[in-house]
Amino acid sequence: MAFADLIMTALLSGGLYALVSVGLNLQYGVARILDLAYGELMMLAAFGTFWAFTLAGLSPLLTLVLGAPVAFAFNLLLFRLVFRPLVRRSRDRASLEVNAILSTFGLVFLLQGAALALWGGSDRAYSYLAEPVTVLGSVTAANRLLALAGALVTAAAAYLVLRFTRTGRALRAIASNAASAPLVGIDVERLSGWAFAAGGLLAGVAGVLVSSFININPAIGTEYTMKALIVVTMGGIGNVLGGLLAGLALGFAETMGAAFIDPGLVTAIAFALFILVLVLRPEGLLGRRRR
Repeated sequence: MAFADLIMTALLSGGLYALVSVGLNLQYGVARILDLAYGELMMLAAFGTFWAFTLAGLSPLLTLVLGAPVAFAFNLLLFRLVFRPLVRRSRDRASLEVNAILSTFGLVFLLQGAALALWGGSDRAYSYLAEPVTVLGSVTAANRLLALAGALVTAAAAYLVLRFTRTGRALRAIASNAASAPLVGIDVERLSGWAFAAGGLLAGVAGVLVSSFININPAIGTEYTMKALIVVTMGGIGNVLGGLLAGLALGFAETMGAAFIDPGLVTAIAFALFILVLVLRPEGLLGRRRR
């Protein structure tokens, strides 16, 4: 493989990892809900896009626009029915995280089982924007470039909202110190619900964009949850730009490792990089050091 092809492959893989991590970063960084069913939300969005394209002829981009309010409402309802009771009865944020992990672990099997019962376990796929495009001397599919663009736009939008809006400042205050946020008039419970719902919405966005070039089945969510967790931790919890950088770093490490070492060691390389970052910078690549 030419070096230009390696660079493009690394960018596309890294962009995909960054894309799938943005929503989880928002959920965990603000609401402190470590959603192990995050990948299952992507899986549901991918299936929804597949059926909309196959049965109704709707393009994924149109499905994205029409499905965004549905995804937000579904995740807000999920927060209010499942996680708000956990928030209210948890003694502190540490116990909330433990309770959330156990709850979402059960949710993984519930959503996977429902998808398996509805659509079976076989792979499904469809073709959208699969035309080859030449970029910097490397040929790739347009749908993968769309996912990369989606990662950059999503990360930029999330960063701008968190950095320069009143709601974003409130969310950052909750992420920094949820116990003190009410002292300045911040409704922690309401904004945490919004953050969780927005994170679920971004999971849906990722599911729609990747559905055009992956095989869709009820089990795909687990891999994406694992990669999202790695990227969020490497980039710094709650740090969107750190997640983007970590996703790209992971994509480059896996691509170069597969090309120059052994393709069978891709997963080992990912976890080796993850452990290296944890040892050298436990707060993440762009996280702030605690004194």
